[in-house]
Amino acid sequence: MAGSLDGIKVVDLSRVLGGPYCTQMLADHGAEVIKVEPPLGDETRSWGPPFNDELSAYFSGANRNKRSIAIDLQQPEGRDLILRFLQDADVLVHNFKSGTLEKWGLGYDDVLRARFPRLVLCHVTGFGSDGPLGGFPGYDAVVQAMTGLMSINGNPSEGPTRMGTPIVDIGTGLIACNAILAALLERGRSGLGQAIEVPLYDCAISMMHPQAANSLMSGQIPMATGNGHPNIVPYDMFETSNGKLYLAIGNNGQFAKLCDVLGLPEVPCDPRFADNAARLAHRSEMTEVLSECLVQHDAFKLEPVLLKAGIPAGVVRNVNDEVVPGNRTVS
Repeated sequence: MAGSLDGIKVVDLSRVLGGPYCTQMLADHGAEVIKVEPPLGDETRSWGPPFNDELSAYFSGANRNKRSIAIDLQQPEGRDLILRFLQDADVLVHNFKSGTLEKWGLGYDDVLRARFPRLVLCHVTGFGSDGPLGGFPGYDAVVQAMTGLMSINGNPSEGPTRMGTPIVDIGTGLIACNAILAALLERGRSGLGQAIEVPLYDCAISMMHPQAANSLMSGQIPMATGNGHPNIVPYDMFETSNGKLYLAIGNNGQFAKLCDVLGLPEVPCDPRFADNAARLAHRSEMTEVLSECLVQHDAFKLEPVLLKAGIPAGVVRNVNDEVVPGNRTVS
């Protein structure tokens, strides 16, 4: 079956993760994506181990369903090839420093918009093209640090912690993909493409929810809460007799069901735990009550019981564990 983007051609000049993750999603939905790499290749080809046939898992995980070609864009012949690719292309994605395409005679305002009026150009940047940080390079971990993402992650006693997954790059890829799809939809009405800029910094700020909203309303600086949620209790990881279990209780109905399953029918009647605001104010007491109870349970037997009762809960597994509720986890 043809994908929803069948017939869409994408020229991908991006490297590392944010841009490639975006174009991989376009390819997954049927777009023809031509990944243009420098003569030495995208540097993530060597980001390993693990490797398979000298190709890193890191590169493979962000560049599936693409065709790749090496072109030296610093040479006039290489830039001529790009112009040939763009003759029937719908989208151009790149993450070069601001001004690089202009230096090469491939600027959107100067050249591409007039020559290819239907082209959608997406520029993934670190901090945008202008402003106090405009033009500076950006990497996921650095942006996590600068935007405060690290400050709300990890255990409060251990200080700011980088999120284990490159959330800024991946989030930027998702946002860039969404912007491209919106531009293609608009092109269907106007017949014209447009230039899009998607900075890592801006995307990271946009993903600071609910901490940013909490801070704007309360005036307080958000802090790391470990595995707990800043706005919801109980929404945390708990020890059981044979593993860790995560509970994500989003409303009073779920909380009442949880207490019923655990044999704690009196707990929802306690004024300290009557609603989420009360439970949030008495987080430590709530955690103590549940911890004393859950440590007596088998996580793998309790998980399906909770799920069948409509209670969001899951055993904490590793990446390779099979998820079969009710069964022991086998790696």
